[in-house]
Amino acid sequence: MELIYEIIEKLPFSFLQYDFMKNAFLAVLLLAPLFALLGTMAVNNNMAFFSDALGHSALTGIGIGTLLGLKEPLFCMIAFGILLSVAITKVKGAEMLSSDSIISVFSSTAMALGIVILSQSGGFAKYSYYLIGDILTITPKDLGLIAITLLICYIVWILLYNNLLLVSINPSFAVSRGVNAVFTENVFVILVAITVMVSIRWLGILTINSLLILPAAAARNISENAKVYHYMTTAIGLFSSVVGLVISYELGTSAGASIVLVAAAIFFITLLKRLKN
Repeated sequence: MELIYEIIEKLPFSFLQYDFMKNAFLAVLLLAPLFALLGTMAVNNNMAFFSDALGHSALTGIGIGTLLGLKEPLFCMIAFGILLSVAITKVKGAEMLSSDSIISVFSSTAMALGIVILSQSGGFAKYSYYLIGDILTITPKDLGLIAITLLICYIVWILLYNNLLLVSINPSFAVSRGVNAVFTENVFVILVAITVMVSIRWLGILTINSLLILPAAAARNISENAKVYHYMTTAIGLFSSVVGLVISYELGTSAGASIVLVAAAIFFITLLKRLKN
């Protein structure tokens, strides 16, 4: 890490003199491309609220971890997130309700269950930091976890990208071409679940969905093909993250919310450009 810190210190940002800001800076450099991978496909599949539902389910994962007496609830969060994501996909595939209705039902139920568990004897306050997150508390060990998650996502992306793209465009056509649509969709939602749960303590339940969707939505307004779409999403995510982190440092505001506002501003700019064309 010392070598990485030395390289970062050469950048023209005064806040990088502090180790905790260096860690936060490295975190957004890892999270932006990770969210770009998943955000583009989430937007293509009209699953903008899916990550929001997973974010809410984190409360239940934390609650289960608490009931089990675990000091670190991450594995319970991931396990419950995967369970919820597969359940949503299963029910959605039955086509009994619209996707947004199904996601809303699961999201509301998971959030309520988590609050009930964590609020016993008035204990919810000590978990409230999960709502807004704090990327400034990230450690080198946490950065390693994010880097591993990013690597796994890229490997899966390389292996399944064509299948994911076909399923997102036309599931019936994908099946006719021999693609296992159920397996492919389950892999995607599990990746989203893992990413959301790994990132949520630093980005916050209230903002993580925006960080996943806004860069992809902004890039879609100005992208001509899938390749450009992915690169633009990554670029917008990186720009929003770095600028938002600088704003957060200078104004003393929440880093996650500051990043979201920058990404939202870019979305509206690209939307205006699209409307003019």
